[in-house]
Order: sequence, then C-alpha cells, then structure tokens
Amino acid sequence: MAKKATTTPPPVGEIKLTNLAEALGERYLSYALSTIMSRSLPDVRDGLKPVHRRILYSMRQLRLDPGSGFKKSARVVGDVMGKFHPHGDASIYDAMVRLAQDFAVRYPMVEGQGNFGSIDGDNPAAMRYTEARLTEAAALMLQNMDEDTVDFRPSYDGENLEPALLPAAFPNLLANGSQGIAVGMATSIPPHNVAEICDCLSHLLKTPNARIETLVNLMPGPDFPTGGLLCETRDTIVEAYRTGRGSFRMRAKWVREEIKGGGYQIVVTEIPYQVAKSRLIEKIAELLQDKKLPFLDDINDESTTDIRLVLTPKSRTIDPTHLMEQLFRQTDLETRFSLNMNALDANQTPRVMGLPEVLQAYLDHRRVVLQRRSKFRLGEIERRLEILDGYLVAYLNIDEVIRIIRFEDEPKAVMMKKWKLSNTQTDAILNMRLKALRKLEEMEIKGEHKELSAERKTLQSLLASDDKQWEAIGTEVQELKKLYGPKTPLGKRRTELGEAPSAMIIPLEAMIEREPITVVCSSKGWIRALKGHVEPGTEIKFKEGDWAKFQLQAETTDKLVIFATNGKFYTIPCDKLPGGRGHGEPVRLYVDFGNEHDIVAMMIHKPGSKLLVAAHDGRGFVVSTDEIIAQTKNGRQVLSVPDGVEANVCVPADGDMLAVIGDNRKLLIFKLSEVPEMTRGRGVMLQKYKDGGLSDAKVYTKAEGLTWRLGDKIRTETHSNLKDWIGERAQAGRLPPNGFPKANKFG
Repeated sequence: MAKKATTTPPPVGEIKLTNLAEALGERYLSYALSTIMSRSLPDVRDGLKPVHRRILYSMRQLRLDPGSGFKKSARVVGDVMGKFHPHGDASIYDAMVRLAQDFAVRYPMVEGQGNFGSIDGDNPAAMRYTEARLTEAAALMLQNMDEDTVDFRPSYDGENLEPALLPAAFPNLLANGSQGIAVGMATSIPPHNVAEICDCLSHLLKTPNARIETLVNLMPGPDFPTGGLLCETRDTIVEAYRTGRGSFRMRAKWVREEIKGGGYQIVVTEIPYQVAKSRLIEKIAELLQDKKLPFLDDINDESTTDIRLVLTPKSRTIDPTHLMEQLFRQTDLETRFSLNMNALDANQTPRVMGLPEVLQAYLDHRRVVLQRRSKFRLGEIERRLEILDGYLVAYLNIDEVIRIIRFEDEPKAVMMKKWKLSNTQTDAILNMRLKALRKLEEMEIKGEHKELSAERKTLQSLLASDDKQWEAIGTEVQELKKLYGPKTPLGKRRTELGEAPSAMIIPLEAMIEREPITVVCSSKGWIRALKGHVEPGTEIKFKEGDWAKFQLQAETTDKLVIFATNGKFYTIPCDKLPGGRGHGEPVRLYVDFGNEHDIVAMMIHKPGSKLLVAAHDGRGFVVSTDEIIAQTKNGRQVLSVPDGVEANVCVPADGDMLAVIGDNRKLLIFKLSEVPEMTRGRGVMLQKYKDGGLSDAKVYTKAEGLTWRLGDKIRTETHSNLKDWIGERAQAGRLPPNGFPKANKFG
C-alpha cells in the first residue's frame, strides 16, 4: 500500500525572533505616547483633549449653534463615535456631560436640556433622554473654522477630516482648566476668571517680559465654578504660577445666622470644587454618630438651586470659628486642588509650563490664526478682484463682447487674446447673466472693487507688520473681556480670596463632650469615673480590703492632676478615665511611676492658681498650676527629692500665712511670702527638726484664722490666739494648742 504523501502548510509570513524586553518596551512606549498625545493631556493652545475637540466639531457639523434648536445627545455621541472617536459611547457621553455641567466647568461649552447630573453626585439621564447644543463660549472656540485657520487631518478610518486644533478665540485652558492622568505624567489645571485672563493677556502684549508678580496681581488665583474661599498666601500662589506646580487650599463659605432665643446656626452656602454635596453630608453624619464632632449637634440640607447646609451647634456658647475649624480639619469642607500645568506645546511635546508660558502660547496661537485667516481672506479678495477686473473690461467693451459671443466659434479664446484676460475672468464674463448688464450693476461692481482693494491693502499691511498683528489680537482680547466682564452674570468672580488659615489651637476641653463625673481613687490606686456628681457619703463599692482615698467632682473636659511621692506631677484627661462599672483600673496604667511610689495628692487642674509642695525633709516652695501639667505619661518633675526622702505635702496656696507641723508635733506659723515661688527645685527649709520630718502643712488667710479637722468637727483658731506659734521660716516651732489631732494632720 502506497504511503500517504504529507504536505506542510505554506508559511504565513516571516517569523522574527525578538527579545521579550525589547518587544514589551516598544509596545508599551507606543501605548504611553498614544495616551499622552491622544487622550489625557490637553493642547496648550485650545486647552482641549481630542475627545472634547471632536465633540465640539461634531456639534458644529450638526449645526447645533447657540441660536439653533436642541438635538438628542445620542445623535451627537453617535456622530462622534462613528466619524472621529472609535471608543465607547459611555466615555464620549461622560465627556459631553461634563462640558455641560455648570458646577464642573467654569464656562460650559455645551448647553444641556434635561438631567445632566447635579452637585450632589447624581448621575445624568441616559443620552436618549437629554438634548444639547453649543454655547457662546464653544462658538468662540470654533470661530473662523472655514477660513483655513487650523490644519485638518484624516480621521481614524480616513473617510473624514477632523481639526488637529481649534482656532480658540476663547482662552479655554486657563478658563475651564483640565485634569487627566497619562502614563508617567498627569495634568491638573484649575479654572480661572476670563476677565482676569484677558487682563493678563493685555499686559503681556504690552510687556512681553512681564513679572510673574504683576500677572498674579491681575489674576490672583483660580476661580472655581462652585465658588468657595481661596485660602492661600500670596507667596505660595506666585511660586505655584512661576513653576507650574503647587496646590491651592479651598474652603467652604459659611455665615452665622441668629435664631430665636439668642442662639445661632451656621449656614454653608458654597462648598469646595469637585466635592459631592451628598457625600459631604454623609461624612459629617458619620462623624456625628461616632461622636467625633463634639461641637456639632445636627446637620440639615435645605438646598434648592443654591446650596444651603444648616449646622446646629450643641450650645450657643460654642465659638462658631472653633466649630468650623474642626469641620475643616475632618471633612471635605476644606480641600486642596493641585496645580500641575502639564500640557502639549505647539510642537506636541508634553511639559510643565509656568503661567507666562501658557499665556504666551495662547497669544502665539491666536497670532497664527490671525495670519492664516488674513492670508485666506487675502486670497479670496485676489480672486474676487480678478473677476471684477474682467467684469469692468466687459462693461467698457460690452458691444464687442456681445458680437464675439454671437459670431465667433471660440469666443473664449478670442476674448482672452483680444483683452489679455485670464481663464477665470473669461469664464466669469461668459457666465454673466443678461440682467447684470444694467448700468446700476456696473456701479455696484466698481464700488465693490474699491472696497476690496482697500481691504486688500489693509490685510497686506497687517501681514507685513508684527505690531499691527499684536494690536489686532489686543483688540480681540478686549472684545472678549466685554463679553465676560466682571459685571456679567457668567463673568463675575465666584471664588473669594481669603487669608491663609493660621494654626488655630482648639482647646482640648472644646473637643470633648462636657459631662459631669465623679473621680474616685481607692487606697490601693484603682481609679474610675462615675457618671454624674456623686455626693460625699454615698456608698461606693470597692474590692475587699480597699476603700476610697480620693473623691473629686469634675467634668469630662477637666484634667486630673496627681502628685506623687517622687516629686512628679502627672496629668490624665478626665475623658480618658475608665468608666464607673466595676472597680476601675490601676492608675499606673495611665501614668508611669513605680510601685515604690505612692499618690500624695489628687486634684482637678485650675489654671492660674498656686500650690505649696514640700518633702518630708522640710523643704518646699510655691509653684503655679500652669507649670505642673505633664504632656507624657512619665510626668513632670517639679519637686526634687534626694534619695531616701519622699514628697508628702501638696496643698493649695490660697492665703497669706503658712502653718507647718512636724512628726515631732511641733507647730510653726509664718508668712507665706517667706516661701519663694519656683517652677522646679528642692525649695527652702520650712521647719527644722532634730528627729523625724515634715508631717503636714496648710495655707490660710490671716483674717479667717487657722482651721483643722477633729473627727467630724471643724475647729477654728483666730490668728490672734496663735501668737505663740507665729515665727519665722526654718524655726523649730512649739507644741500645738490643746485639741490638735494626734495624727499631726490638719485634715
């Protein structure tokens, strides 16, 4: 049996071996260039990305001029996708919707009819339900398109031509800004006020090397469609515009409204650019639920066509600036808009430009448009004058022209030879209607010839003079400013200029919800905060063998101060204390002092008051309570105690006399003024001892006398009865009066 012949398939093409890294690099570079050039970065001259340029051009082809009727958005999207932009219809419609949203672009290019979304973040209606047409600003962008002002290139399928650039009689890049992310680069340009841009352009025409500071004087910053406050220093703004990189701090605009009963509410009337109102309200509501906004009680949205967010404070005593500062720090009521003026220049090279470069690039583009438009018009005039010259020859020799047409076999050749006419002139004469032979028509032709000759001379003079070209551009800029001046509804500046916020320090107590508590610390150092103010004598449960050592009425906004035997002061915010359920937690979880030390005194911090602190060796001094607050768990060393000595006295220094008693039961009274006020140290000797040391001390007022506790009773001795114990600091003293506690404590 014969073997079956095997056939090899013919080669489909030449196979080349290529390094994977090289192939990947080449293809990724192509993708990156496509993204940069054809999708993400705008052209510095017209400020548009290709998709926006194609949308406007398609709408022009559909004759959707500002004065015409609306057409379905689906029709526009279909034309753009089918003729110029072979991408998804959703991306085209999204770009078109953004051009129509007055809260997204400062000067809309599309006038929408129907639901085009809202500042709440709502999506627009489907394209089959909405209609659109061009705005006046878009008409300026497309002005003189038919006068050879820009180059055209084949579309993606080669069946149509699309503009590579728009004439842009409107400074769109700065006016509406642009944002995009390409491969390895991005752009972020905020919108600005057209009238201010025109002022900068006019100044740059007069002073080509204008200082950036002068330009910023004329255009002090962005002008966002949603208004708000621009809170940035002038130096920061100048530097951002000089380098083309920076950021701008934006804040919501708010006012205080008085309400019945002496209270007030805060009304937010404008929010930062690109902040969705509904998401902003949700964020504030979440913070309220998490109790992270102690100043705020409620938020209500009373917005209609204008924004009106009503903020209700928890108390009329709350400073509204503190409340808003807290919201600015935690919500999108304050945002930053980055500036990165990265765009394609006239050579289609992406680069970051400063403000003068961007303005000059626009002026250069307008000059090119002016030159091309003038040359195009000059060419039309030349062609028309050529025809008019032929008409005039015909009128002067009308009888001969008629004879030649009637009797000559080739009248065109005869006429061209006889009067040296061009082919165009001869065709125009031969195509002339009989009614044009009137005398009146001859006069009109002579008048038109005269006007066109004068216009030709003007255009030739314009093209020959750089100064006249810049003067013409300056006139265009001034006309544009009239259309979008500060007195027009669309041209009026919306973003106000405010001062850069200072580093406002909000008091800690203002950040905490104020509630009454009772601080309880046991003899074994277990601390807790009971809700409300518990009256002394109320039964409080402790662990077996433990009892209350300190019980203080306070509020959650207070600071608890602890003085320990090591001479250190420790600070604990009362809102950080454990709750009243159970037996609390060891105080050593909140402050760092060892088991060898104990608590001498516990008090609520009162700013501006004074304390007397002393150690067992009899040394001490007066310290201000402003100097004892500790910022860390390690505490603040105030009273220096040597080894083997413990601090054991911390009492209020409210008075003018000081009574001290030692372990040896000797009492000494002297003037408090003899004790110095210090911030740190060992202090001075208060009383001398042969044996033991200082047991207790008390500051009292001379007029009120000295008091001490004896059991459940309070005994008072007038100052005049204590003459035998009054002396000078550092004396030994003498035995106290009868009835003084045997524990040698004032109680």
